[in-house]
Amino acid sequence: MRTSGIWHAGLVELLVALRHHETIVVADAGLPVPNHVPTIDLGWSRGNPRLLPVLTAIAAELVIESATIASEATDDELLSGVDAALQDVPIKRVTHEALKDACAGARAVVRTGDDTPFANVILHAGVPFGAAS
Repeated sequence: MRTSGIWHAGLVELLVALRHHETIVVADAGLPVPNHVPTIDLGWSRGNPRLLPVLTAIAAELVIESATIASEATDDELLSGVDAALQDVPIKRVTHEALKDACAGARAVVRTGDDTPFANVILHAGVPFGAAS
């Protein structure tokens, strides 16, 4: 058994299997997920778990080259929390429609119970060496 970090077996398996440039989506409860994209559903009730603690835990275990969020996301707590979780990771803003379209190419979606509008973040995997590390 692990002593720290993420304990959810499916989530750990996903993170260690990611390759450079592959994406995962950390999503709110309402993001539509294409049928072919695997989903790790963490939500147990409305609002739980929140997106930011999940994002922070994932960011602690994954080399992230860049991230993408919806330009419609305006919640100050969400935006500052994403910045804090991702630290110096470049964040691109696209329309919510473009973000939903990009989900079709994701390795998986990690669905939270968050009910904050547009609380979705696409994480682009990096590598632990070279300029991206």
